[in-house]
Amino acid sequence: MPYVDEPFALVIFGASGDLTRRKLIPALWSLYAARTLPEPFTILGTARTELSDEAFRSQMQEAVAAFARVKIPSGVVWDRFAQNLHFLAGDPSRPELYARLRERLEQLERARGGPSNRVFYAATPPSLYDDIAEHLGAAGLAQAPTGWTRVVIEKPFGRDFESARALNRQLMSVLQEEQIYRIDHYLGKETVQNILVFRFANGIFEPVWNRNHVAEVQMTVAETIGVEGRGSYYEEAGALRDMIQNHMLQLLCLIAMEPPVTFDAGPVRDEKNKVLQALRPIDPAKVDDVALRAQYGVGYVGTRPISGYRQEKGVKLESTTETYAALRLQLDNWRWAGVPFYLRTGKCLARRVSEIAIRFHRTPHMIFRRRSETGLIPNVLLIRIQPDEGISLTVAAKEPGPDLKLGPVRLDFKYNEVFGGEPPEAYERLLLDVIHGDATLFARGDWVERAWELLQPIIDAWGRTPAGLPAYEAGSWGPAEAGAFIARDGGAWRNPQ
Repeated sequence: MPYVDEPFALVIFGASGDLTRRKLIPALWSLYAARTLPEPFTILGTARTELSDEAFRSQMQEAVAAFARVKIPSGVVWDRFAQNLHFLAGDPSRPELYARLRERLEQLERARGGPSNRVFYAATPPSLYDDIAEHLGAAGLAQAPTGWTRVVIEKPFGRDFESARALNRQLMSVLQEEQIYRIDHYLGKETVQNILVFRFANGIFEPVWNRNHVAEVQMTVAETIGVEGRGSYYEEAGALRDMIQNHMLQLLCLIAMEPPVTFDAGPVRDEKNKVLQALRPIDPAKVDDVALRAQYGVGYVGTRPISGYRQEKGVKLESTTETYAALRLQLDNWRWAGVPFYLRTGKCLARRVSEIAIRFHRTPHMIFRRRSETGLIPNVLLIRIQPDEGISLTVAAKEPGPDLKLGPVRLDFKYNEVFGGEPPEAYERLLLDVIHGDATLFARGDWVERAWELLQPIIDAWGRTPAGLPAYEAGSWGPAEAGAFIARDGGAWRNPQ
């Protein structure tokens, strides 16, 4: 069913911050320039900073010029967009702001006409989420007088099971679950969305998508950068909280879930929740068997010299925060019983890459064994999320020549080569979904709590035993211990060159 465009107002808390400048306004502009943003619309930024409407518009024009996928073609087009940008200074932790916010919204909506459809976006530190929810409710802004109200919450959604549950309770005391959009920008990436299309729109893959054919699944999210001046934040987060609890568990669910009845928010999110329910609980006494952590030291990424993590600004000299984490997870269900799922992420690694590698079992009997020593390669299906977005399948083929010699051949599909152009930014898709009320690519509250509950034994164990954190050289693929970690099952990490 096609979406019906309706007028809406988007209120951005934290409108003077990096997220607004680098992602939100550039994404909204790109949607507008592509004529996919519903009209008429109102964008109202609010922050502690004192700004006039004109000053806010000028700052956002600079942000769009620097960060938007679609560049500004002319002053006339920008002026039409900018006339919908407004600013209201105020402290989001104080109730006084919300009475003025309500008054300003009503004024803008009267001038614009149409129903009072509203999106409130918390582009703020997580410490303000409780205040924002409470004050929206107290000011009567949690329910629109005519239309709908939705609230977008950025990650991190909690920092452990108890804090996530408490935040859910706070939000649910003011809002309904269907009003809450817990955003994970990874799910807005084109390649991530294509996982479900690849699986469920092509009849040849689903029959082999199970334990009978799949030997293991490796998921890698590797970064070449360090903490980039965000040492204080990263000290409170670490790789497990920053990447695995949200992004990587979401990817695991997309790979492992059963086919939903329809591609609607309810059925899709129900199936993702079933994956988390099937994940084998982690024994607190055996955390070292399923989880590994490490921290980068001095080294080079390419030719760029890297200081160790403990030398980063805002990082404690005795820090035991992990910048590398690897997990071995198993699903206790009919489809995936006995198949290990390996998840790893790290900073200052050898290459920037996000990918999912699905390794299939070898053929039960290799009839070419006597004639070829190089033919015993497994088939690997590779889903590249970034860079070079695409999908490839490695198969065996005969090399040209009189001898029967086998070699690997990669059947490769790249998005930019097939479809051309630059794909939309993740925030473009996700913002449009919020406006249209499509929660398919957003995390539900019970999913978030279950994800934290699964990882809580690791968080607790690493908190109790801060000493003995392995180190790895910046620019490498991680600690030496990582090889032994996966070798226990007879496997090896796939390290892209």
